[in-house]
Order: sequence, then structure tokens, then C-alpha cells
Amino acid sequence: MEFNEYNKKINRNNSVSKAYKEVKTNYKSDALASKNKGLVNNMNNKKIHILLFYKFQKIKNPEHMRRKFKIIFNNLLILGKILIAKEGINGSISGAKKQVEKFKEFLWSLPEFSDIKFKEEISFKHPFSKRIIRVRDEIVSLHKNVDINKTGKHLSPREFLNLYEKKYEGIILDARNYYEYELGRFKNAIHGNIKTFREFPKFVEKFKKKFSKKEKGNKKIIMYCTGGIRCEKASAYMKNQGFKNVYQLEGGIINFCQQFPDTIWEGKCFVFDKRLMTDLNQNNKPITKCINCYELCDLYRNCKNVECDKLVIMCFKCQEKLQGCCSINCLTIFQRYARKRAELKKIGRWEAKEILQSYVK
Repeated sequence: MEFNEYNKKINRNNSVSKAYKEVKTNYKSDALASKNKGLVNNMNNKKIHILLFYKFQKIKNPEHMRRKFKIIFNNLLILGKILIAKEGINGSISGAKKQVEKFKEFLWSLPEFSDIKFKEEISFKHPFSKRIIRVRDEIVSLHKNVDINKTGKHLSPREFLNLYEKKYEGIILDARNYYEYELGRFKNAIHGNIKTFREFPKFVEKFKKKFSKKEKGNKKIIMYCTGGIRCEKASAYMKNQGFKNVYQLEGGIINFCQQFPDTIWEGKCFVFDKRLMTDLNQNNKPITKCINCYELCDLYRNCKNVECDKLVIMCFKCQEKLQGCCSINCLTIFQRYARKRAELKKIGRWEAKEILQSYVK
């Protein structure tokens, strides 16, 4: 690969996986972002309340709704990300207790969201650095038309746990991406080996070939995801494809582990913010190992060599030894690039581009 091409790619993807991008923001160019940075620093030693929420609800004017959220974001000085579409809203925000409580009151005051439910976590580090409110075609991207009124039957965390205690006959299906499943999962669960949720229909196409028409009508499929939103569409799609006995975990992994810690959950839970994972207040040890030394580890990162860019588990020692690369070969390539970059900096020809936050589910 030519250096100029490599340089463009690293400016676009530097230390960024195809599954998610870490926050790399130029605060100097944005007064509001600069204000956010100070806010984050001031709150890092205090308890941060993190809210996750969604609701499928027809919205006639998503742009008008976006402006409403922008006003409340700026007034409360909360941080986070909200997606708005004609099908509803999907968001995660964070702030001090008083801030998030006022945000709840605001959302409940809107007639269409008066019954919206929140999942809440506590952290001592701020998981967001910006305020992002975007209008999208979908609040969770499946790229398939599904009837959201025909989802799988919702199981409470207690009912879900009972399935294990009674030695259920059925399939526990993880609707998340493969790298989320690897980091943590419910006991005996299977997954679709997908990189993004948009690939779920392709998994179903292969999966349904394993069953006869009668089996698809009788086989119990119990689905789960992080907070529940992906299962709303995934379960509806499964039913559309001929599976009749479909269930989903109400409130997802977070809701279950808050009610029944240290039971049937293994490992840690991947999250799409700066934390990358949460232990959900479990006492679980990592179930993943460092790609190089094979020590138990739950630290996700992507290879610093953008020609590779693999999302891998790597311990601190190996990250330091390999300078963030996943192998000796990738380290050699990255060092070659770094030397060339240093030469260009000396003669004033190096120009780094701003990298913006972006998450893909």
C-alpha cells in the first residue's frame, strides 16, 4: 500500500474498529465540545448516571423532535446520543443524578413517551464526550420491513431464569454481534456470528434451513440483546420467517443482571460508549483471553495497524509491548508508517484529519 493511501486510511480509521469508533474530537474547533470536555473532567470523580431507553412510536416530524431534544440537552448539559426516526427513538444519555432525573421528567411529559422505560447504570467515569441527536431511517438498523406489533412474547427476568432452572427445551439465541457474544453471554446461548445487526436476516436465512416447517412452528426460540431494542425487530423478523414460538427477554441483559446478579450470566457486557464494557455489578471473571499471551482478559481494542484493524482482546502488557498492534507483523508495518510520518512532520507536510465519533450496531 502506498504511503499516501495508508495515511488517508489511518486518518480516517486510526485505532478504529469496523464495529465501533473511539471518540477522537478536536475540541479546539468547537466551543460547545470544549465546554463538554470541561464538564466531563469535572464529573469524572462523581457518580455518573447512565440511562438507556427506546420506544417504537410513530413520529410524524422527526426533525421537530430532534430540535426538542437539542434544547433539553443544552439546558441540562447532559451528554449522550439519541437516534430519532419515524418509527421512534433510541438513546443513551449520562449526567449527574439531578440532570438525568430532569431528563426523565421531560421525556415522560411528552404524551407519546409518557410510558417509556429507562434502564439505569452508575459509573465513576463519563461514558460520553459529546451531545449527538440524529434523524435516521431506523432507530436500529435491520434494513427489513417488520411489523413491530408482532414481536416475540416478552419474558420477565424471573420467567427467563425459570427456563434455566426447569431445564428448558429450546434455543437461547443471542441477537447481538459476535464480538459482544465473545465478551459475555448467558449460559448455553448460541449466536449468529454477525458483525452488525444488519446481517441478522442473513443468519436467519441459514438458520431456518435446519428446521422443517413443523419444527419451526414448535421450536421455542428465546432471544436476548443488551437492552431489548434489537430483539424487538429480530423476534418480529423471526416470526415473519416462519418461527411461531418466539420469545424475548424483557429489558435485555442489563435489566436481567440488575435483578438477578451472579446467576446465569457469564463474562462482561459490551456497550457502545467509551467504557466498551460493563461488569453489570457481577463478580464474574473474564471468559476471553489475550490474543497474544492467552492470559484471561476482557480488554477490547482494534489493531493500530489500519491495514489490519482487527477488533481483538489484548492485555495491557501486550498492548505496551506491541504498541497497540495485534502482532509482530502489524507492529513492523505500523513502525514503518510512523517513521514516514515523522519525516513528513519535519518538513511540514503532515496533516492529520479530525476523527468523529460513530457507532455501528
